[in-house]
Amino acid sequence: MTALALSQLGLSHFRSHKRAVLDLDPRPLAIFGPNGAGKTNILEAVSLLSPGRGLRRAGADDLARRPEALGWKVTGILQSLYQVHEIETWAEAGQPRQLRIDAKTAPQLALGRIARVLWLVPAMDRLWIEGAEGRRRFLDRATLSFEPSHADAVLTYEKAMRERNRLLKDMVRDPHWYAAIEGQMAEAATQITTNRTQAIAALTAAQAAAVSAFPTALLTLTHADPLPDDLQSALADHRSRDMAAGRTLLGPHRADLDAVFVDKNVPASDCSTGEQKALLISLILANARALAQDFGAPPILLLDEVAAHLDASRRAALYDEICALGAQAFMTGTGPELFAELGSRAQYAEVTETHGQSAVERKDAI
Repeated sequence: MTALALSQLGLSHFRSHKRAVLDLDPRPLAIFGPNGAGKTNILEAVSLLSPGRGLRRAGADDLARRPEALGWKVTGILQSLYQVHEIETWAEAGQPRQLRIDAKTAPQLALGRIARVLWLVPAMDRLWIEGAEGRRRFLDRATLSFEPSHADAVLTYEKAMRERNRLLKDMVRDPHWYAAIEGQMAEAATQITTNRTQAIAALTAAQAAAVSAFPTALLTLTHADPLPDDLQSALADHRSRDMAAGRTLLGPHRADLDAVFVDKNVPASDCSTGEQKALLISLILANARALAQDFGAPPILLLDEVAAHLDASRRAALYDEICALGAQAFMTGTGPELFAELGSRAQYAEVTETHGQSAVERKDAI
């Protein structure tokens, strides 16, 4: 299968890294070192080579190395299908993030056309037992990986909803102020729901077609209130209720992602911590398999501390699936022993930290 992989990654004044350059090949990269050394910062840098705010959802100023706070820069040389792209993204102090692809200024949406990046981080371990917002974000990341324009639909909807909420809070009753805004919301909502539904179908099909050591999850898109066919009319009918609440109570921003552990017919929220983690890994792998068919190459995977709570057999199964998929996976762990099952199938790097500054050193083997 055609490759999607970084051949070089550069960090300048990014988080704890004053300067780091990694020359890479398409194999998985195992990054090890003590907690707080700066391993996750490398994964975060790679996540910024995709649309959005990265795996920590940090603001541009928060990414700059302290105490200098001079701004930051991440560069990458990306092999994407049959083309090679040079990517630069950066921010000066107090300025928004900028992007260049092949020396030309580009919008973030352009990253979604040349790269697919998926991630699993420890903060997601509570996905099934916390609020719906995190599950919507998880679903939208998966949806965006299939359909880059999904981001535009979400932004259009959210912008229009903020305008509508402002009118509601100001107790504006004149329907003429609402008509165009609710029309925008309804149009964007249709696209959002369609995209999400198609993403769930792709994940479901990928799980069904795979032989995996990880459990299958039955996914369902739900809403706090069922979405009507004519959302624009429903929004008009609900203005009085929404005005009393001071916000919009109907729409795809109230969606949730339900998951059931198929083998046990148990909701994910009722599963053990280990089972919930296994379900998450299963969905990331399913997403990757589906993208390998849809995009033409498996995505870049960012798996932070993914092996920490897996026994040796589950770790080996995960590594086997990643290697069989042919994905360039950036994986972190506290020690090299967590990656012993990979052997020569991976490349390795050790991260150390001294006086608040991280250093990265490539290792031929572990």
